[in-house]
Amino acid sequence: MIAGRTRDEHLFGPGPKRILALDGGGVRGIISLAYLERLESILRQRFGPETVLADYFDLIGGASTGAIIATGLALGLPVKRLIATFLGLADKGFRRSSRFAFLAPKFQAGALVEQIRAHVGDTTLGSAQVKTGLAIIAKRIDTGSLWVFHNNPRGRWFDVAGRDPHAAPNKDLKLTQLLRASTAAPSYFAPEPIEIAHGVSGTFIDGAVSPHGNPGLFLFLLATLGGYGFRWPTGAEQLLLASVGTGHHPMTPSRMPAKHAPPLLLAALALKSVMDDCNWLNQTMLQYLGQSPAPWRIDGEIGDLTGDQLGVAPAFHYLRYDMVYSSHWFDGEIGVRLEQRELDGLTRFDEPAISPRLLELARLAARKQIAEAHLPAEFDMG
Repeated sequence: MIAGRTRDEHLFGPGPKRILALDGGGVRGIISLAYLERLESILRQRFGPETVLADYFDLIGGASTGAIIATGLALGLPVKRLIATFLGLADKGFRRSSRFAFLAPKFQAGALVEQIRAHVGDTTLGSAQVKTGLAIIAKRIDTGSLWVFHNNPRGRWFDVAGRDPHAAPNKDLKLTQLLRASTAAPSYFAPEPIEIAHGVSGTFIDGAVSPHGNPGLFLFLLATLGGYGFRWPTGAEQLLLASVGTGHHPMTPSRMPAKHAPPLLLAALALKSVMDDCNWLNQTMLQYLGQSPAPWRIDGEIGDLTGDQLGVAPAFHYLRYDMVYSSHWFDGEIGVRLEQRELDGLTRFDEPAISPRLLELARLAARKQIAEAHLPAEFDMG
């Protein structure tokens, strides 16, 4: 059995490093949890029945829903508990707003905050209760900049004492507020103000409304670029990056709105298309930079990049797990035939009722996709 390490031992201790990146996706975050349940099961077979993902991964991060799950994992919670928590969070956190104004947020932020606070309390980003590296991605909309709140003590903004008397140290920010900011999806929840310096607040929205709704590439940069303070070494035997999605819904001609559809509908579709483009660009670069035992097919021209390598050697060992919302994929991958009506309903980000069915399907996919050999022995905890 492996004793749990402290945050600083995860961040600065010797040996290879392991990163876990979690996509955003609303209530579809239950898909990620099914894959994480499978990963935790494999680790428990190796290291003992009390092992949790915070024991294995040295940095866990995400955007939006992925940030909520990442925080629970970093606090040392087992996946079974997080599944139960998430089912309740999805049901109680997505309460319809009582306001009928056309431009009002769709859901009450207070209900979401209430549910998050019930599980993280007043814990701060710099608290010793956070057992491993944690990164929460949000978008500061008033400046158009991407922000990552992380708990590396060597980070520039973690503790500004003696260096910038006006700045607010990130270590003192409450996880509840950071998660509320990272999940503030436009039109669903109101933006979240965060005091970033004494008397100065930034306005933050969902971290998935950026190029990093799939945060795998960004977490690789966080772990290796000198400015962030981690400075972890690269190499296929030195760095493992596991990335977990919340279901990809491919665009098809049948999903295209009618010719005279409302402009707002077309605008929403265009935004979704851009986010999909960012996801696949990140996926392409990660497979180009790393080595993967189970690469994804990017498109019909470049395939899965087998034989392509950026640089003289892989920068990391790469794993990507996700589901695809298509009847062909479900039938071919896990042997489940779904009627189109059910399939369409399962793509919703904001419908808690679909969570149990998604969990059932994702568990089947996880057993099919995740092999024990995907976690090489050189990354075992010592």
